[in-house]
Amino acid sequence: MRMTVTLNPYVNLRGTAREALEFYHSVLGGTLQVMTFADYPDMAPPGEEHLVMHGQLETSDGLTLMVSDVPSTMPSAPPAGFAVSISGDEGERLRGYWDGLSAGGTVTAPYETPPWDATGGAFGMFTDRFGVDWMISYSVPPTIES
Repeated sequence: MRMTVTLNPYVNLRGTAREALEFYHSVLGGTLQVMTFADYPDMAPPGEEHLVMHGQLETSDGLTLMVSDVPSTMPSAPPAGFAVSISGDEGERLRGYWDGLSAGGTVTAPYETPPWDATGGAFGMFTDRFGVDWMISYSVPPTIES
């Protein structure tokens, strides 16, 4: 029996988790599961039962992104000091992720060939409309010589 371990970004937001999850789902595809605080009575203050206690997006590519709302009774700060990163060698797909996820956000480094890449790849950074920092990196697949 093989066991696996995964590392998944888990983003905490204040009242926008459902909107963020639906946005990420519209761009990344996959399967979205959302549980609210109403599913777990007494875990959130009255009036906040509709907030997301746990949301999870899983794609067929193996991407997993988790997002939740922080109830008003708990301290919260905007996400900072990290970025969610997506990288690979499928240029069109990564360009689609860039275009979709950066829409309505703030680009901090345009998606273009970076100075350290002589192969024609692309790299960019942005803060999405929910305040989450992202990095998208495309690496040109190596050419197989015959």
